[in-house]
Amino acid sequence: MISSLRRLTAMAAAEEGPVARVITQKLKDRFKPAHLSVACESHMHNVPRGAEMHFLVQVVADEFEGKTVLQLGPTLFERHRLVNECLAQELREGVHALRIDAVPTSKWTGEPPIESPKCLGGSKK
Repeated sequence: MISSLRRLTAMAAAEEGPVARVITQKLKDRFKPAHLSVACESHMHNVPRGAEMHFLVQVVADEFEGKTVLQLGPTLFERHRLVNECLAQELREGVHALRIDAVPTSKWTGEPPIESPKCLGGSKK
């Protein structure tokens, strides 16, 4: 079972595109995460084959401790803001959608993020 899991993980890493690799490296460098997953979800959308425009990231890091998901003050989505700041260049240069699951290390239970909804845009309505 473990060797199968390692093989699947290696295959997924080998299939990552250049944008996914940059996102992964930037998040690793910035947050030193206990857990990180980056998934390109562009294939679920009406974009050209091979496009890297829609991503789901799950980042589990100590830096999110004490940071809220939602505040009612001037700072909304504090954890998301940190991730968006880290990936600002990618968001300016072609990443169209970034779904963020930012979890404090102490709150992570090992569960994957909730499955993304199906795309209803473009010709897939």
